[in-house]
Order: sequence, then C-alpha cells, then structure tokens
Amino acid sequence: MQYKRVLTIAGSDPCGGAGIQADIKTISACGCYAMSAITAIVDQNSQGVYGIHPVPTNFIKGQINSVLEDYGADAIKIGMLHDNEQIIAACEALADYPVSNIVIDPVMVATTGNPLLQKNALKVMKNDLLPIARIITPNIPEAEKFTGFSIDSAKQMQEAAQELSFNGKTSVLLKGGHLRGNELVDILFNAETNETLQFRSPKIDTGNTHGTGCTLSSAIASFLAHGMNVTEAVCKAKTYISEAILQGAPYSISRGHGPVHHFYNFWK
Repeated sequence: MQYKRVLTIAGSDPCGGAGIQADIKTISACGCYAMSAITAIVDQNSQGVYGIHPVPTNFIKGQINSVLEDYGADAIKIGMLHDNEQIIAACEALADYPVSNIVIDPVMVATTGNPLLQKNALKVMKNDLLPIARIITPNIPEAEKFTGFSIDSAKQMQEAAQELSFNGKTSVLLKGGHLRGNELVDILFNAETNETLQFRSPKIDTGNTHGTGCTLSSAIASFLAHGMNVTEAVCKAKTYISEAILQGAPYSISRGHGPVHHFYNFWK
C-alpha cells in the first residue's frame, strides 16, 4: 500500500494559519501524506510579520533531497521563497527529480500586508521558478507585478492568466479576491486543454482569511497527487477552500485575520 505524497516547500507560520502549518493541515485533510521543507522561520501572528529568519540554501536543498530520495512525491507545492538564492536552490534541487505535479503559489506579501519576498527576487522567480510548474496560483497584485499591467476586471484577469502561461505551457489559476464588488471571480487558464474557465461565487463576509492562498494551492497539489487533471483538481480545491472559509467564519481566536477551518469535515 502507498500513500499519496505531497511535499510542501514554504515558510513556517507559528500561529498555524498559513505557511507550512496550513499546508500540512490541508494536505492531510485532503487525504494525502504531508512532507515539508522549511525555507524560513517567520515571526508573525494574525496582525503582522515581525521578523523573517531565512533558512540557509544548503539546508533547503538538503531537506528537499532527503525527502525526495527516500519518500518521493506525487506532487509538490512551493510557497514562500525569500530571495534569489532560495529560488535558485529550490530549482536546482528539484531538477534532479521527475515530479511533474508542481504547484507554485508565488507568495510575495502576507495577508497582513507585510512583504515576504525580496523585491529583487521577482525576476528570478518569474524566469526560473514559475516555468517548472504545472500550475501557478497568483492573486491579482502578484499577477500585476509579473505582467506589468493593472488588472481591474475579469477580462483583464483572463489576459493576465494567458500572459503568465509561458506560451501555453503552464496552467494559471488567477485569484480575483482583490477585485471590488460582492462577487468573487477566479480565472483558470488550463494550458493542457487550452481552455479558460471562470469561477464565480459570492464573497464570504469574514476576516478569517489568513492563509487562504497557501490552503488553496496545497489543496490543488493534493488533488493532483490523487490523479485528477488540472480542472478537476482546481474545482475540488475551490470547493474545499470555500467551505473552509465558510465554516471558519464564526470563530474568533485572534485579534486580526484569523485562520480558515481546515478540518471542517472532521471536527467542529
């Protein structure tokens, strides 16, 4: 017997709502075995980021190599990488292993607005890291930084998603939570079928949105590990994150942006 295995490469969040901790919760809730390579120890809570201690690049590569040489992986999720050196180290480590299900959440800013990626690392992330992904999951501010143009509508989101697909080689789920209005619009460009899909749903009125991007991308990786295609995995992951937000909305455990309910299917 074999577990479906998902490796997450990301930073650590001590309050458990985002980063490695949210990834492990999500991967487990979605029926996979979670493994991790930590890229940074982040001092943060629901109100802000107070410090970032990057893990040395040789330790990042060592964690990735140790996991993949022994356990292997059916999918890999990549979240926070702090600088150029970390991005290059991750790319070099992954180059030695034939894992096709790579999901990249290009984390630049925390939910609280604090930067997590050094500004000069943007070009390296776009040119070296994003092209190795099967699917990337940027939000609108991240997509604007990559494309260089403003995104104010669903039509512009579609244009940006195709722009970020590297000539149709990488699928893109562009998250529209930053658009104005009461409706949430996400755009999926599936590079494998050359299809563009819109997902529309009412916005949930809650401040408990800490780690939603981490959770969504980890869910996508988990469902890809289960053998679903890109569209199936995205649809299943969006159902999971929507319900996790909805079920987590009534809770109050912090003074700022609280977490979603990762285990809503298992306990209340």
